[in-house]
Amino acid sequence: MDQWQEGKQGMQDLEYELRGMVRRASRTAYGTRAAREDVLMQAARALHEMGFRKMKPESLKPKHVEALVERWKQQGLSAGTMKNRMSHLRWWAGAINKAPVVARENAHYGIDNRRFVTGEDKSRQLEAEKLAQVRDQHIRMSLRLQAAFGLRREESLKFSPAYADRGDRIQLKDSWCKGGRAREIAIRTPEQRALLDEARRLAGRGSLIPANKTYVQHLRTYERSTVRAGLDKNHGLRHHYAQARYEQIAGWPCPAAGGPSRQSLAPEQRERDREARQQVSRELGHDRLAVVAVYCG
Repeated sequence: MDQWQEGKQGMQDLEYELRGMVRRASRTAYGTRAAREDVLMQAARALHEMGFRKMKPESLKPKHVEALVERWKQQGLSAGTMKNRMSHLRWWAGAINKAPVVARENAHYGIDNRRFVTGEDKSRQLEAEKLAQVRDQHIRMSLRLQAAFGLRREESLKFSPAYADRGDRIQLKDSWCKGGRAREIAIRTPEQRALLDEARRLAGRGSLIPANKTYVQHLRTYERSTVRAGLDKNHGLRHHYAQARYEQIAGWPCPAAGGPSRQSLAPEQRERDREARQQVSRELGHDRLAVVAVYCG
């Protein structure tokens, strides 16, 4: 085997081992695993191209991280994309018990803060006419759960009413949720209660993925069905849920829905605003209050 072939084999070995590490993390949501695998495969190839050969996952060092960051900067990637990639590198470092290899703060690498507030209202309501065009009853139910509880797509597809319905709240499994963060959401309205009863009748003891399909197969059906029905931007349902919950808790609309800016609020109103944002953050499954600005402004 010549030197070039040996180097290429080393890259493929690194890819293979990283892919195995990601896939063995079975408690991580599918979407997170898929994104992580994609980023780490790109990182393995980039490291090979930059001359780092015969690497094993355990070989990761600060110089490798710095080289990747510099390469990504030269490619003109956005701050948000850079931060997402850094989170996957931190996972890699943590998985090999070498967390300090990647600095805890992105500022260490000169990565700008992400711009959470864009001034654009991305909220969407679930239109009955479009929903009726979705033929698969399991997907229709998942869309309704997205709208009613602010669920992410993967959470709504994997939703098992028999497990999740706890009477006064729903419990989401860590394996359904982004980042493996399980959470609870209160059942507050008769409409939510009726929807869960309907979901239980549809799914029985199982989930909203039909028994004859895998998650990936059902995800593809969801994507095709929603695009045909004009329901292809359903993260907007989550935005609408967040905005509605903010108004219910705070007592006025959030900035993204035409309400007052935080800067214009009186001190007691600012405290109410913070309480509303904290509650919305918990219900959406985020661990940072700043992220709520994406939904509420």
